Amino acid sequence: MLKVIKNFFNYLSFGDKFLWTIIAIISSYSLLLIKSVSRERTSFFILQFIAVVAGFICAIVLQSLNYQALAGKYKIIFALCVLLMIYTLIFGITVEGLSGINARAWIKLPGGITFQPSELVKIGFIITFSKHISNLKNKGKINEFKSIVFLCLHVLVPVILTHMQGDDGAAVIFLCIAMFIAFIAGIKIRYFVSAIILGVASVPLAWNYILADYQKQRILNQVNPEMDPLNMGYQQIQGKLSIGSGGISGCGLFKGERVANGVVPIQESDFIFSVAGEELGFIGCFLIIFLLFLLILKALIIAKKSCDDLGTYICFGLIGLVACQTIFNLGMCLSLLPVMGVTLPFFSSGGSSTACLYLGIGIIQNVYLTQNRAMPQNN
Repeated sequence: MLKVIKNFFNYLSFGDKFLWTIIAIISSYSLLLIKSVSRERTSFFILQFIAVVAGFICAIVLQSLNYQALAGKYKIIFALCVLLMIYTLIFGITVEGLSGINARAWIKLPGGITFQPSELVKIGFIITFSKHISNLKNKGKINEFKSIVFLCLHVLVPVILTHMQGDDGAAVIFLCIAMFIAFIAGIKIRYFVSAIILGVASVPLAWNYILADYQKQRILNQVNPEMDPLNMGYQQIQGKLSIGSGGISGCGLFKGERVANGVVPIQESDFIFSVAGEELGFIGCFLIIFLLFLLILKALIIAKKSCDDLGTYICFGLIGLVACQTIFNLGMCLSLLPVMGVTLPFFSSGGSSTACLYLGIGIIQNVYLTQNRAMPQNN
């Protein structure tokens, strides 16, 4: 057992130590906040702790693999991701919430554990889309119209499948990941402008034929949060009150009365930021943002030093995932954006999201190790 632990820490030391340190601090902070939500009920805390441990182990495994060889199997990875999403559509668990929410986005694993496949597919998508666009870049065909069409089709597959599951928050994140990778790869601006124009022109179609009634109500409620304060607007109103009640330093960890009474719905997940706001105040909220900023900055540095375009694109895919989920989640909590079911990366309770994000960290560490091996050694 001691030998296993020693080998584990040896593998850990091979990676970027600053990145591991940031992840360790984030994980510890997350567990403290979720423990405060759990109090006597430890289910959320235990789930998050297991996800963190499992995520670290999987990250170490991915760190030891070759991301270039892994990405070389991108067609197989893409096919497996699609099959997993289709399986979820057919055999998944339907979760019905307040205000008409109906999503079939989870599957049941042995032991009664539920898993959200779209979180794993996000990591698979980062690999497959990065490899796809890297191949086009190497062939000098990245800005050909035919290439753009196939890239769009690549993106639309997970977007459509997650929409069919009722998980449009995940669909938006897939779009964001693709935009980050495409931009850094050198896709011409005219294609982005065309996409924006097409998106704006499609708003009436989406409103009438795509968005569910509860999604329309969320958007309308965003314009006037007090329109339905006891139903559609309740979560955001109470979330803001919790954040504002903490002042500069908060009332103290494990001492928040609103947290203890569960005033904010789903505070352990989508609204974990409100827990930090009430109990740790502005300082606690700022620390969350600062830690995630450091994580993104470190991934950016690794991307810049990558030995190939593929490694750079993979890093930017994870940057897009973390940055956009952070922006959307904080926008939800501060009533700047409609509620869209997007978790705060690494902080929100949810074994699927947490464990799969660590897979992304493992791949980033692999990019770091590969670039170091590629560097010429001084005599």
